[in-house]
This record gives sequence, structure tokens and C-alpha cells, in this order.
Amino acid sequence: MALHHLRLAPLALLRVAGLPPLASSRLAARHHHQLLLFAPPARPWRLLSPAARPRSLATAAAKADDTGSGDGFFAEESTSWGSLGVSDRLESALRGVGLARPSLVQAACIPHILTANDVIVAAETGSGKTHGYLVPLIEKLCSKSSTAEDDNSQGTVPGAHDMVLVLCPNVMLCEQVVRMANSLLDESGEPLKSAAAVCGPKGWPAVHPDILVATPAALLNYLFDYDPEKRRRERFMRNVKFIVFDEADMLLCGSFENQVIRLIHTLRFDEKLLSRAQDSGKEVSPVSDDEYHEDSDSESAELSGFDEENEGDLVQDRPEKAENSPVGARKDWRRVRKIYKRSKQYVFVAATLPQSGKKTAGGVLKRMFPDAVWVSGTYLHRHNPRLERRWIEVTADTQVDALLDAVKYGLKSKDRDAPKRTMVFTNTVDAANSVSDILQRVGIPCVLYHCESSLEERTNNLQSFRDNGGVLVCTDAAARGLDVPNVSHVIQAEFAACAVDFLHRVGRTARAGQSGIVTSLYTEANRDLVRAVRQAEELAQPVERAFSRKRSFRNKLKKQAIQKREASLA
Repeated sequence: MALHHLRLAPLALLRVAGLPPLASSRLAARHHHQLLLFAPPARPWRLLSPAARPRSLATAAAKADDTGSGDGFFAEESTSWGSLGVSDRLESALRGVGLARPSLVQAACIPHILTANDVIVAAETGSGKTHGYLVPLIEKLCSKSSTAEDDNSQGTVPGAHDMVLVLCPNVMLCEQVVRMANSLLDESGEPLKSAAAVCGPKGWPAVHPDILVATPAALLNYLFDYDPEKRRRERFMRNVKFIVFDEADMLLCGSFENQVIRLIHTLRFDEKLLSRAQDSGKEVSPVSDDEYHEDSDSESAELSGFDEENEGDLVQDRPEKAENSPVGARKDWRRVRKIYKRSKQYVFVAATLPQSGKKTAGGVLKRMFPDAVWVSGTYLHRHNPRLERRWIEVTADTQVDALLDAVKYGLKSKDRDAPKRTMVFTNTVDAANSVSDILQRVGIPCVLYHCESSLEERTNNLQSFRDNGGVLVCTDAAARGLDVPNVSHVIQAEFAACAVDFLHRVGRTARAGQSGIVTSLYTEANRDLVRAVRQAEELAQPVERAFSRKRSFRNKLKKQAIQKREASLA
């Protein structure tokens, strides 16, 4: 029975808190061999020695791990913010928000981002990636000459004003990044660098920000629909020197792909214009709206096609000597000028970055940014040893009881003063509503978070969960990017449909060096998939190998289930 069918089940079917187990010995005997509530795995986790752990962290992080210092989250004690190239002023601001030491991932990526290199940061959830890119980019902005800042503060026409552009897939993540950036304060209590969001109902900021955080759709709408006569878009594209793609795997695939590729090519076109002006020693001529549209659309169409014959041409954006072209052949120049001087830095950040296949996010980045520096986390796509895993096979008869037991277990805590936080994940909105109804009918308060809730409701429910703890029933809309501190328990009421969702769900707990518990409920239909996941974790192999984006593995599982059903009927 699916979870959404249980909404109308009579209360008598639900075991209320405090009552003894079901008295039906026949039912218990029938499912005893399948259901062992909260029993540990048959074999304990095999924790690899530091030398055997697969990782590709940069030197600072790898050194801390090899020496055995730390807890697997923080860099070694000798690694400070200052040793990474962070100024005393910014280090003081970091200490003000409780960040006395950098994490392993931050120690690995900050030195690379402080250079002019394009950087791809692929690290497990809760490893400090957001501050990993905010800190070096704010440091870069602070180290610039104060001339442009003085011009802007006097209300004059903006000149050269270096900006950071951060792209995020949803409004909640945009607002979270803005809060984190604006929380880094100077001695006067003002943000070191101002951040503002363009997303949802929020329009273009009235005050020129240093860091603009936006969703791709909102940014494109405002870029191509706002005041072309004053050339503000042209100045914006010229001022943006650092571009961050947060949750890059989501932005480079699916519904965001065309928008993001178009933005990348629009930014690259501005680099090409500036490179041509520097080579010729002339001022950059004004660019019309049609040219921006035409260039980004044409190059996006080339890339999204992924044709074998065009594969080599699409990624050769290397800073070498450019070809000369006639002044009147602007369109042809855009087509053939693949080599130009770089003037922008691109940073891609993700907790999951599959690389198997040309159309995966990792494959796209390898093609588009072949010279980028890759920084990978120790437990990227792998089991986090700070997580305690509980696997429970359920049936239609035992699903509700197992869910209630798991929720009650998560609400128990030795520290009565600390708020307890449990996140319950489902695959659909209907299932989330059903779980919420079931919990409330047995006296367990909870709040909902899914895409069909209004933005105001989601914001209020998430803030209530942050402040007061309790139970948050949600879909995968809450699995990405949202930083809720001290979530002690994650429950999969329905098992994840893909590796990316699975990794992001379990990554809501055991963050920032803390421990956590993950309880996964699964049915007979998920049994083969769960077996593959557990085997990958026990062998310290990437979990993604247990899933497939090409549907072949899921089709195989579906075929096996059909064959079993036909055999039982025969």
C-alpha cells in the first residue's frame, strides 16, 4: 500500500505512542524474517585506514588526513585562515560567526580560488563548500583598489566595480547564501561586502551589491528586459569577474541546462569582446541586445547538441593568441574565435558530480572547462563514517508502524535542553501530506516542506524547524543546499529513486563534523537496489554505481520484479 493511500486509514490501524507492540503473533511471525527494527547491519562498516581512503583533495587537506589529526572535517591545527591567504580583517569576521578554523575542503579550495584558475569543488554535503567559495571571493573583492568603491559610494555613474555572481537553483538557497555572505562583518558591524538576491518576488536591488545571488531564470529575465538604452546590462556583464554555480550538477542538467549554458556563453562573449579590444588597443564598441541574444543562443545550441563532430571545438577556450578577423565580420568572428584572453573566473560547486557520460554534469564540465582545477572531498559519493545507518524492510502492513517507531526513536535524546530535529523524506507531495497526517493523528507535531507549498509557508516552516526542532516532513525539495544545523536523524519513508537524491538526503545530517543517524525504509521492490547501495558502502566504493541515470539499472530491477510476480501467480 502506498503511503498516500494511508491518509484515510482508521486510527485503529496506527499504533499510538506508548502502547505495546501489536499482539498479532501470526502477523509478527510472518514478517519476522523480513523486518528487524533498528537492527545493525549483518557486518559492521569497514572503516578504511587514512592511507587507503580514496581521495583527491589538495595538499592542505590531504596532509591533515595523512597525519591523522582532526576529526575528518577540520583541517589540521597548523592550518589557519591566514595560512590560506585570508586577511586578518576577514579572519576576524569568520571568528565572529564561529568559524575559528577552516575545514578540509575549505583548506583545499581556497588557495586555488584565490588564483585566477577556474575551480570545480566536488565535496560531500556539510563539508563547508559555501564558505569555501565565499571567503576567497570576498578576500579578492576586499583586496581591490578602493577607487571604484569611492565612485559608487558618492552616487556617481558606476565604473569598474568588480562583482561576484552566484547562481543557485532555488529561492531558498539564494537567500541562504545572501545571509551567509552578509553575516561576515567588519569592525563597524557592517558586511565586509554587501550581498543581494534576485529571485522569486525580489527584483533588481536598488543599491549596487558586491555579491549578486540569483536563480538562472530571474537573472536572464532582468538582464534581457531591463533598460537597454542605458547599457546597464553591458556594464553588469563587464563588472562580473567571478561566477559561482552552486549545486552545479543540478544547474547543468535538466530544466536549468539551457538557461545556464546561455548565461555561460553570454559571459564568455563579453570576455571575447574585451580580449579583442585589448588586442586591438581600441575601446569596446557597444553591443546590441540582438547580438547578445544571437551569440548566446547560437553557442548554446551548439553545446546542447553534443554532436561528436563538434565536440573538440566547443571546449577549446584557452588563453592563447587569437586569430584576426575583419571588422565587418562580427558574426564570423564570434563563431571562430575560440581562443581569447580570460577576464572572468568560474567556480562550480556540488555535493554530487557524476562524471560517467558526456551529458552528466561532470562530463559537461570536463568538456567546457578542460583546464579547471578539481578539488574533491574525501567522502564524495561515499559512506560517511560519522553516519549510523539503519535499514528496515517494510510491507504495506508494517510500513506505518516502522515509520512511527523511527520518528519516536529520533525524538529521544539524552540532552533534554537541546532541540531534536528529524527530517522525513518522501518521493511525492501526496506521500508527504500522508505522512504529515499520520504523525499528527498520533500526536506527533510536524511541519511540511514541498514544492506545492507557498514560498512564505516554506520559509516559515523551515525557520520554525531551525528554531524549535521537531519533525520536518519533506520531499527532495529540502534535500539540496539547505543548511539546517544539528539535524540528528534523517528518515527515508520512501527510498530514494536515484543516487543523487539518496546522497543529498543522507547529507542533511552528520554535517560540519557532527554525527547523525539515517533510517531507510524500503520495500521488496527496492531490495536489489538497497543491496547494491549497502555493498558499495561496505566496500568504500562510490554509491552512484548502485544507480544509473540511463534507466538501464532501474529497468532491470523492474523486469526482475515483473518476473517474480509472474512466477508467483503461476
